[in-house]
Amino acid sequence: MNMTHYMQLLADNQPWNLLIFMAIPVVLAETLAITELYLLFTRRFDGAVHALNRWAGIVVGLYFVGVIAYLCTTAVWPLTVSGQWRTFIDVVAVLSYLVGGLPLIWIALQELGMVNRALSREAKLKVHATCVAIFLVFGHIAMIAGMTDPGLFGYVGEGHGHGMASEPAAVNGSPASAPAAMDMHKH
Repeated sequence: MNMTHYMQLLADNQPWNLLIFMAIPVVLAETLAITELYLLFTRRFDGAVHALNRWAGIVVGLYFVGVIAYLCTTAVWPLTVSGQWRTFIDVVAVLSYLVGGLPLIWIALQELGMVNRALSREAKLKVHATCVAIFLVFGHIAMIAGMTDPGLFGYVGEGHGHGMASEPAAVNGSPASAPAAMDMHKH
């Protein structure tokens, strides 16, 4: 099966890419989302949960600044210039992941007092909750599109498209070789 660059990024350089691009940001974002629900229901803006929410919002937003900068320079730009996108589903997966980080950056900016300073606590809470919702929508679009085989939309990868004979030979259940395209995000 062919992979989008999104899934290839997560699969390459195990376990580091999976931790850097999925586990860390998702744990931080889910912490933000869960604590956000608590704050929405209780309206308790003091204490440990509020502090955790604020900390998670700042850290995940700043984290995504780095992730977006890195992926734009090492993946998006090179793939675009070289025309190596694996159909539109590949573009949707990668760009949805990157766009999903933007509302988290906005949350960090709000928590750091750089935006929305004039808003009331209630208005800031609405912005916060809206940003979390936008992140969740784009994050799920990225995951669904990322898990979709680009071959369904006409992509034929190196060594694919001709049935079982074109699959890499297996030795003890492991591929003997992988397509050259699979090396793209190994660092």
